[in-house]
Amino acid sequence: MKKRIGAIVIPVVLSLVAGVGVYFYLAMFKKSEFVILSTNDVHASLDNMAQLATAVKECRDTVFTVVVDAGDRWTGDAYVDLAEGRLPIITLMNAVGYDVATLGNHDFDAGQQVLDNAIRYANFDVVCANMDAEGELLDDVSDSESITTPAGVEIDFVGVVTSYANGHPDGNDVNFEGLEFEDPQHVAKHECLDSDGDVKVLLSHMGHDRDLALAEQYGGYDVILGGHTHKVLDTLVNGTVIGQTGRKLKNIGVTRVKMRGKRVAGIEYENVPLKNYAKDEAVCKMIEKIKSNPALKVVVGSMAHSTNHVGLCNLQTKIIKEATNAEIGIYHRGGVRIIEGLPAGEVTVKTLFDNEPFFSQVHTADITPAQLRELIVEKYNDTVNAKESHVVDLYATTPYRIITDENDMAYDVEFPLLTEGKKYRVAIADYVARNYAHFECENEVRTPLLVYDLDVAYFKKNSPVSISNKMLQSVVVRKRE
Repeated sequence: MKKRIGAIVIPVVLSLVAGVGVYFYLAMFKKSEFVILSTNDVHASLDNMAQLATAVKECRDTVFTVVVDAGDRWTGDAYVDLAEGRLPIITLMNAVGYDVATLGNHDFDAGQQVLDNAIRYANFDVVCANMDAEGELLDDVSDSESITTPAGVEIDFVGVVTSYANGHPDGNDVNFEGLEFEDPQHVAKHECLDSDGDVKVLLSHMGHDRDLALAEQYGGYDVILGGHTHKVLDTLVNGTVIGQTGRKLKNIGVTRVKMRGKRVAGIEYENVPLKNYAKDEAVCKMIEKIKSNPALKVVVGSMAHSTNHVGLCNLQTKIIKEATNAEIGIYHRGGVRIIEGLPAGEVTVKTLFDNEPFFSQVHTADITPAQLRELIVEKYNDTVNAKESHVVDLYATTPYRIITDENDMAYDVEFPLLTEGKKYRVAIADYVARNYAHFECENEVRTPLLVYDLDVAYFKKNSPVSISNKMLQSVVVRKRE
């Protein structure tokens, strides 16, 4: 009887073992797929948010979908930036159904308390591995988050934000007090090495140049979804797919990942225009409510003609120069936010705030051409902040020529209307005075004047406003002597 029982048990056991082996064998090679939908540098844009909601719904109806953001969710639209806690954009992101996001430098613009409240209000996780918060604020931010697909595939999302020589991302020092930021590339690599995920995704707000460099040096990530530099990017570097959607929700990044068991079988990325999608009615109603603030629609003046970004930069230098009785007005290109310019016609409170949403102040100081030369040359050759280097970054009411060599490295600046050695009273944005490493001057005065207030006053007094769209600054290539 024992033999008979053994004769029965052994085949059954062997059959079970074989079945389990076949199950795991099939699991190893089972095909599955999922999609990651990504945005970056939304900058409070309400346009296309209803289309984004439709795109997400349609995708989730067909395949497992994760929705992510690579930072800079606000600073760019008065309907959001002047609202309590800047929560309207988070409300809309909750409605769309975001899952994970990292931090951008502009997410700190309204201070750490506002950012902390927004993170707690959000229905999605926020990750930023290279930020260390000492206090209770921002303690809900984690280094990474994992999401598991129905097929059992674990996706690890790591987040990083850019950090510079001053020890923090772009922005005023006060917004980053008590926070420490490590080098994002170093931290991203370390987090990837520690990850056990089947698919490793980096949500990066350190700029496409650093994303490309990280992938070239270390191909550990399957996907890098970036932001900060506002590029429309779709490329493959050292086996890593890298994408960026531009800015203000013009596109959505679509990453299709095909799996064979727990191994990646293929990844495809593309930027898809959102304007082609129908608007989600529920989100449209939410946007209409957000836009119901009548104070922002008040007309303060008008433009006499259409004006491009150069013209708006010229206008900003003129306004701060005249308001402070300075001899020269200087303003940084990135501080003028309406890059598409303005059409002829009415200018509202909202328009001017959208163009200057930072509550910037004006500083005045005595500066020599030699000091200006060093400031301009060093900024042009900036090796840290790629999106502000190798372009005319500082617009001025006085013309100048940046002289570069054949390798596009600046080595001189010519000021045709200035006298060497003379001190000029200059009006300049506080962002430049506080954050540009080579800003040197004498008799600096931090005035209480807000740039936005000066803009409103100028349009009320001088409308219709006319300004030249021609750049007063230029870059000339010349061999070094």
